Amino acid sequence: MRIGRRKFLANTWKALVGILGMEAVWTTRDFLRPRASKGFGAPIRIGSPSKFREGSVRHFSNGRFYVTRVDGELRAVYQKCPHLGCRIPFCESSNQFECPCHGSVFNRKGEYVRGPAPRGMDSFPVREEGDDVIVDTGRVITGPPRGVRTLNENPGPSCLTQGESGESRAGEQ
Repeated sequence: MRIGRRKFLANTWKALVGILGMEAVWTTRDFLRPRASKGFGAPIRIGSPSKFREGSVRHFSNGRFYVTRVDGELRAVYQKCPHLGCRIPFCESSNQFECPCHGSVFNRKGEYVRGPAPRGMDSFPVREEGDDVIVDTGRVITGPPRGVRTLNENPGPSCLTQGESGESRAGEQ
């Protein structure tokens, strides 16, 4: 049985278009259902609970969070400012999180202290499995509203101060 050249080319084109369509469906499916296996968006193992002493603050860039231990409790605080999304560094001298973009300030628990932020810093669930601490960066917990302060500390000098005047940028906009 002989097949004509035109029919062969037509069938070849149909098969190629069908294969291309299946690849498009597969790629779209993967794009719409991403599954983070490690890093931000997935559970991250950060080590033994004994590595985090009371009052400590450690940054984990692969998960975009800080781990703090306050009153014996481990907290994973999201590094993103709830105001406009800037990365908030921790200021060692004031012992607070201070946003360099617009001057919002948060205590070590991520609770709102002052500035234009609408609420406290968001956080991630933390759990202990055996001798390992796991932070689930796939689930964001909305920060506490303004006015909720369970940690009252006297801060030291701000990292947001500039020049010789000693005035903080926290009030500037």
